[in-house]
Amino acid sequence: MHTAAGIEYLAVPPAGDPATAPVVIAWHLLSPPSTPRSFADAVPLAGLDAWRIYPALPLPEGDVRQLGYADAVRNLQYPIPHAAALAFPAMLDELRERLGFGDVPVGLVGGSAGAAAMLSALVGGADVAAAVAISPVVQLKAATDATGRVFGVEYPWDAETLAMAAELDFVARAAEITAPLRLIVGDQDDAEGFRRPAEALHAALPGSDLVIVEGMGHALADAQLVPVPHAAQVDALAVDWLRTHLT
Repeated sequence: MHTAAGIEYLAVPPAGDPATAPVVIAWHLLSPPSTPRSFADAVPLAGLDAWRIYPALPLPEGDVRQLGYADAVRNLQYPIPHAAALAFPAMLDELRERLGFGDVPVGLVGGSAGAAAMLSALVGGADVAAAVAISPVVQLKAATDATGRVFGVEYPWDAETLAMAAELDFVARAAEITAPLRLIVGDQDDAEGFRRPAEALHAALPGSDLVIVEGMGHALADAQLVPVPHAAQVDALAVDWLRTHLT
């Protein structure tokens, strides 16, 4: 693992010319696959002649699980994608200098919280040719409430955290997204937390695409970080969209 702008990353070079190949930045999930290496195993973007760069999400210090129990939104769900998006421009500049690629098309991929990071970069004005959001956190409030239902708790929203949720409500901010976006969500994922927000973003965003994967839940790997069977289908869907728009 190397570091750019303080962010650890895994880089997979293209088969062709490294100076002219497009670049894809792919942020992992917080649920499995929850590391750059395991996300690269699950979503290798097989057959895409591009730089494939998997940055680590900027996790806070301490026990992530305990931080989540203490305050999921303030400690994890808002600051992680927010920090990843803020770091993206400087990270890309440093990667361009280090890896030697020029002013080439850039694609973004993100899973769950990594998709929130990706969408934050898009609404922040990142110059991106194509994007793929997998099991995405499209609306922070809906996703947080869905996670609470899994654990049998109700998150205590207040004015400050509702403002954070509004910032990460990409349905409300759809007009700020200009890159061609494909949304991929499993039909077994939580309807209120993930499927319906993805459907709402697709409806609000002309030129976007929505794929519902039959039999797929939220994660792309098991607890041992082994990719689930649907990961290969997701990878093919991502490659198809990126190849269309990057090359």
